[in-house]
Amino acid sequence: MKALKKISSFLNRIFIFIAAIALVLMMLLGFGNVFFRTVWKPIEGSYELIGFLGAVTTALALGYAQIRKNHISVDIITSHYSRRWKKVVHGISYLSTAIFFALASWQTTLWGTNVWHSGERSETLRIIFFPFVYVVALGFAFLALILLIDFITLFERESASPMENL
Repeated sequence: MKALKKISSFLNRIFIFIAAIALVLMMLLGFGNVFFRTVWKPIEGSYELIGFLGAVTTALALGYAQIRKNHISVDIITSHYSRRWKKVVHGISYLSTAIFFALASWQTTLWGTNVWHSGERSETLRIIFFPFVYVVALGFAFLALILLIDFITLFERESASPMENL
């Protein structure tokens, strides 16, 4: 389990670095588009590029948000549960969500492969966009891995539990 956590931590640093670069590029492109629109003409394809960069930013930040537990959690009902029942509910949640995102990753990969083989390109700039689809699939797969790690950690010793903050 320690090795899996080290690998996921390493991958998380790479993914969040790429997501941060994509976010900065999105901001610069958005600013540049607004600026050039006022002084000359807008940047062609900026809407398309911001969409691709947004997909990269969001997909690669999913695992980071799960590691930090930054996703929205509504615990109106579970806040009244005992510690044991909270573990069971969170375990079911982690496992079912991990399965969902693993399936989403698989299906997104299949879609990316179809886009690749069809030679489909973006409308304005004619960019091949299957690599962006694969990055989204990778982000989903990484989130599934993190959720699986959370599930396993939840039922290890008490001190290693991600439930410490509950």
